[in-house]
Amino acid sequence: MRISTRGLLRKAFAPLALLLGASLCQAETLYVTAYPAVDEIIKAAIPMWQKKHPQVEIKLVSRAFDDHHTAMTTALSTSSNLPDVMALEFSYVGRFAAGGGLEDLAQAPYRIRDTQARFVPFAFKQGTTASGAVVAAPTDIGPGTLLYRVDVLKKAGVSEAELTQSWDSFVASGVKIKATTGAFLLAHARDMKDILIRTNVKPGEGLYFDAAGKVIVDSPRFVRAFELARKVRQQKLDGKIGAWSTEWSQGFKSGNIATQMSGAWLAAHLANWLAPGTKGQWRASQLPEKSWAAWGGTFYTIPKAAKNKALAWEFIQMMTLSREMQLSAFKVRDAFPALLEAHTDPFYEQPLDFLGGQKARLLWREAALKINAIDVHKLDPIADEIINTELDKVLDQGKDIAAALADAKSLLERRARR
Repeated sequence: MRISTRGLLRKAFAPLALLLGASLCQAETLYVTAYPAVDEIIKAAIPMWQKKHPQVEIKLVSRAFDDHHTAMTTALSTSSNLPDVMALEFSYVGRFAAGGGLEDLAQAPYRIRDTQARFVPFAFKQGTTASGAVVAAPTDIGPGTLLYRVDVLKKAGVSEAELTQSWDSFVASGVKIKATTGAFLLAHARDMKDILIRTNVKPGEGLYFDAAGKVIVDSPRFVRAFELARKVRQQKLDGKIGAWSTEWSQGFKSGNIATQMSGAWLAAHLANWLAPGTKGQWRASQLPEKSWAAWGGTFYTIPKAAKNKALAWEFIQMMTLSREMQLSAFKVRDAFPALLEAHTDPFYEQPLDFLGGQKARLLWREAALKINAIDVHKLDPIADEIINTELDKVLDQGKDIAAALADAKSLLERRARR
C-alpha cells in the first residue's frame, strides 16, 4: 500500500504548531540556505510549497559550497543571520552537531525516529550523533561506485572482473593498463586510501574514532590503506592529480585516467560538464572486493535559534519524505534518494547513454542498501587533514607507514584532549 505523504505531514504538523506556538497565518518568510545543486532542487520544490502555503514565501540564499559552510559556521557561532532551514553536506554534520546549535530532531515535537524506517539505514545514521541526537535529516546520498574507461581497459586486455576481483588485482590491472596504454590507474594514490579506510568499519565506529572516542588511525584498516596507496605510487600508477583540478577533468577527457572511485553522482558530472565528449566510453561497477562505501550526501537541519521551526520542519518533511519530490530531484539533478519509497520506480531500469546503455542505477541502489553507517565525530575534518599530511610524507618522502600513523594518532589525541 502506498503511504500518503500528505496525510503524514498533516498528522505530524498538528501537534507541532501547538507545541511551538507557530502560526502559519502570521508567518511570511521561510529562510533557507543551500549550495549548488541543492539550491536548484529547492527552487524546483517552491511551487509545491506554495500550493500549501501561498502566504509563506521561501527566501533561498545560495552560496558556493565552501562559502556556504563557512557562512553557516559563523552564523551558528554568533547566533546571527541564521536561516530556518540549513542544508549541510555530510562531512560537515559532525562538526556542526558538536557546536550544539542544531535542533535534535529526535525530540518532540519533531520525532523524526517515527519515520526512521523510511530512510536508507546508513543515511539516517549519518545524521545521528554518538549521544543519540538526530541533528540532520538526509535527503540524498552518494553510493560508492567504480567508474572506468571501457575503451582503455579493452586496449589493455583487462576485464571488469579482473579489475574488481580484489584490491590487489585492481592494482595489478593498473600495471597492465599503464604498460599497454600509458594511462594512469588513478588520478591520485590518495584515492586508494580514501576508499580503503571506509571499508570494514565496525558497527558503532567512525572513520577515525571508535565508539568510545578513542583514536584508531593505527588500526589494520589504515595500515592496509597506506600500504596499497604506497604501492600505487611506487609503481607509478597515479598521476598525482588533485580532484576538481583542470588536469583532473582533462585526464578524464583524454583517457589518461582509467578509473575513478567516487559517489554515483560523479557519473552525472562526467556526462554534463567534466567530460561529455567521452559518452559511451565509461562503465560503472561495484567497488573491488564488493566493498561498500559512501561519498557525500545532503542533509537538512534546523538551527536552535531559527524563528520559524514549525514551518522549517514541514519544509524538511516535504523535501525528505515526499516520494514525488525525491524522485524529481533524482531525475532532474541526479540526487540519489535517501527515501526508500523512492527506490521503486522504472527510472532505475532506464539505460544510461553516457555509460554505454548500462543500467547503472540498479548497481547504485544495491550499494545504497549494503553500506554500513559510519559514526560522525566533530574532529573528522581535522583527522582527514592529518591523515592526508602523513600519507603525503609516506608517498613523497618515504616515511615509514607505522611511524606516520603513530604520529597521526598522537596529533589527534592531543587535539581530542583540548
